[in-house]
Amino acid sequence: MTVDPHLLDDLEWRGLLAHSTDLDALRAALSTTEPGGVRFYVGFDPTAPSLHLGNLVQILTARRLQQAGHTPYPLVGGATGMIGDPRDSGERTLNSLDTVQDWVGRVRRQIEPFLSFEGGNAAVMVNNYDWTASLSTIDFLRDIGKHFPVNRMLARDVVKSRLEAGISYTEFSYILLQSMDFLELYRQHGVTVQFGGSDQWGNLTGGVELIRRAEGGKAHAFATPLITKSDGTKYGKTEGGALWLDPAMMSPYAFHQFWLNAEDAKVGELLRVFTFLSRPEIDSLEAETAEKPFLRAGQKALADEVTTLVHGATETANAKAAAAALFGSGDLGDLNPATLSAALREAGATRAELGTPYVDLLVAAGLVRSKGEARRTITEGGAYLNNERVTDPELVPDGSHVVAGGWLVLRRGKRNLAGVEIG
Repeated sequence: MTVDPHLLDDLEWRGLLAHSTDLDALRAALSTTEPGGVRFYVGFDPTAPSLHLGNLVQILTARRLQQAGHTPYPLVGGATGMIGDPRDSGERTLNSLDTVQDWVGRVRRQIEPFLSFEGGNAAVMVNNYDWTASLSTIDFLRDIGKHFPVNRMLARDVVKSRLEAGISYTEFSYILLQSMDFLELYRQHGVTVQFGGSDQWGNLTGGVELIRRAEGGKAHAFATPLITKSDGTKYGKTEGGALWLDPAMMSPYAFHQFWLNAEDAKVGELLRVFTFLSRPEIDSLEAETAEKPFLRAGQKALADEVTTLVHGATETANAKAAAAALFGSGDLGDLNPATLSAALREAGATRAELGTPYVDLLVAAGLVRSKGEARRTITEGGAYLNNERVTDPELVPDGSHVVAGGWLVLRRGKRNLAGVEIG
């Protein structure tokens, strides 16, 4: 594969360069004509059973570099995952070796579909536990620790923020482990570029400096920005928790809905970071979103593109069909049962026994505050069961009303939706 000399320009346009070591040197490295391009790595610590939105930025950036002709060495931190990078919020809970190793496998399987492991620049998956587990403390301190001045380690923002409350030597030393990863990959595989999130900048430059001190070598690093909302807060959380990539932890329907609800002001940025649409396509979607925000063209393209990348085209189609059917534009009976169940739980679900009057179900589901309000809603024509308007205040749903193997779909008006799980 021929290396694309315009890669860095594309990364800059997409807003994926928050920091970098010498930019001219990085550009020269990424413009190499060597077969397989430059060898680069990005790390993922298994501190949870799934990767999340922030990790997706790194996965897709690795994919961009590989598509431009470079060779990826995605690293799953079986060793660093035992410790965890220090956080401003406080000390991490340490997980057992068995737990971390299980999560290593899960993380590997999430990364693999995004990269190619064949061809002239085939990806090579690595695990830092392989070169860390047998390393003695004495060798680690002599060969790695001696290259790290304590005053520089204390100057790191996250360390300074934790000094008063306290930080363990374990987390304080994390930078040594991550820097050693870069040195090991440099020595064994000729890896010369590392990237990660901007919150990892101290760790990234630590590895570059370690290669210079230990080997007299030249390496490069760059950091992608943290993705935030317009008010500066992180996108990393929803009301239900983190934005997980594992469909068992966040359903494809909920994932699709998240992107569909993106702010107008952020659509262009999110399209550039999270999709592989071209510049003209993104410019057009930004313009349409600005001129006709009610059409939500940018959000729809964003939701479809990212959900397809992560979960596949079938799950994207299922999510769209479920959203349409839940709000009256499709047949509930045609929906994938798993998708409908996930969508109803996302919308808000309660449980009830078959034979419960419809007015009681409306109250139990939180769509109205009282039976009296439920009856008024029915009389005024604003109550629905499975997208059919309810006209009888005395309706008692029976088995013929149950859809997707166990659900009743309730709606008040056009947008207020809830599911009732029968059982």
